[in-house]
Amino acid sequence: MSLNLEQYVSEFSAQNINGEHLLQLDGSKLKALGMTSSQDRAIIKKKLKEMKVSLEKARKAQEKMEKQREKLRKKEQEQLQRRSKKTEKCSSDATEGTNEQ
Repeated sequence: MSLNLEQYVSEFSAQNINGEHLLQLDGSKLKALGMTSSQDRAIIKKKLKEMKVSLEKARKAQEKMEKQREKLRKKEQEQLQRRSKKTEKCSSDATEGTNEQ
């Protein structure tokens, strides 16, 4: 509708074309859905291409964020392990000192 192609809404709805299905459509499938105007198909295909690019960028950004979070988690875990080892060492040093007395 935002592309001024509301004449196709009823057919797309009747065929249960949702966002996921929409991204899979090509020129021949659009034609089969009753989109006889090559201009209209071109508009839809251009918009679909833009959407796919946006989705890919968003997916890559999400993956990057997940990698950064994982890296941070690993770093925090390593710091905890180092602190734990220091605490154990201090504890064992204190025990050895008590045993020597």
